[in-house]
Amino acid sequence: MSTPRNQSVFKAFAMLKSFRRPDEWVTSSELSRRANLPEASGYRLIQTLEEIGAVVRGPRGKYRPGLLLVALSQNVVVSELLHEASQSIADDLAKRLTVTVHLGLLEGGMVTYVTKATTPDSFTTHTRAGSQLEAYCSAVGKVLLADLPREQLENSVLDNELVALTPHTITDHDALRSHLETVREQGFAVDDREARVDMCCIAVPVRDGYGRTVAAMSATDSAEAMTPERQAMLRDGLLEAAEALSRKVYPAAPSMREPTSAAGKSAATTSGAPGRFKRVEQRLGA
Repeated sequence: MSTPRNQSVFKAFAMLKSFRRPDEWVTSSELSRRANLPEASGYRLIQTLEEIGAVVRGPRGKYRPGLLLVALSQNVVVSELLHEASQSIADDLAKRLTVTVHLGLLEGGMVTYVTKATTPDSFTTHTRAGSQLEAYCSAVGKVLLADLPREQLENSVLDNELVALTPHTITDHDALRSHLETVREQGFAVDDREARVDMCCIAVPVRDGYGRTVAAMSATDSAEAMTPERQAMLRDGLLEAAEALSRKVYPAAPSMREPTSAAGKSAATTSGAPGRFKRVEQRLGA
C-alpha cells in the first residue's frame, strides 16, 4: 500500500510555482487563483511560506519569491541532474533509431551538451558531454532560443554577429527571428547542414509540467540520410523520449496542477498551461 500524499506540500509548491517572473509582486489572492486554490487556503499557505523565508512580503501586501529558494537552489546542479535522468533514455533512443542523441541546455547564448548517446553505426559527431556549440546554428539551440523572452533573445544572441559555419547557416538577424518564430509555433527545430555541411539534426523541447522549456533533445544523422520520412520518424521518437524525461524529472508536476474545487477545475480547463508537447502534423523538410 502506497504512502498517502501530503496535499499541503503539493499546495504550497503550487503557490510557489505560480510566480511567473522574478521581478513581479503578487497578492495572495492572485497566487491562490493561479494555483487553483481557495483564497483562504492560499492565504494560510502564503503566511507559512513567508515565515520560513520562501516568500517575502513587500509593498501593499504583495509577495515575491524569497531568499530561502535561492539558498536551496545552490544545492542543485541542473546539468548533473538532467544527465543522470536522461542517459538511459538517450541510450535507448540512439540504439532504436541508429542516431546520435544529445541533450542540451542554454548557457550564455551557447548550447552546453549535458548528455550524449551514440552507437557504432551512428553518424559521427565530435562532441561530448560538457562541450558547447553556437545556439543559432544548432537544432538544440534553436529550440532553446525560441522559448526565450524577446528581450533576452535580443540581448543574448541577436545583438551579436551571426557567423556562418557553412553556406547554409542563417546569418541574417531578421531571418533568424522569423525562423525562431516558426520553431516556436511548430514545436521542433531542424539544423539542415547549418553547423556541418554533411550533417542534419532535429530537436524537440523538454518541458516541465507547466509547459516551460528546460532543455532540448536532438537526433543527428547524415544530411544524405535525413529524408522527410526519416525526419518524421526521428521527430516522433524524440517527442516520446522528451516526454519520458519530463515525467522522470518532474513526476509530481501534473498533480500540482490539479484543481481542488469545481471552480478551479473550470479555470484549469479554460486557461491551463500550454500542452507539454505540441505534435505537428505537417511534414518536415517541405
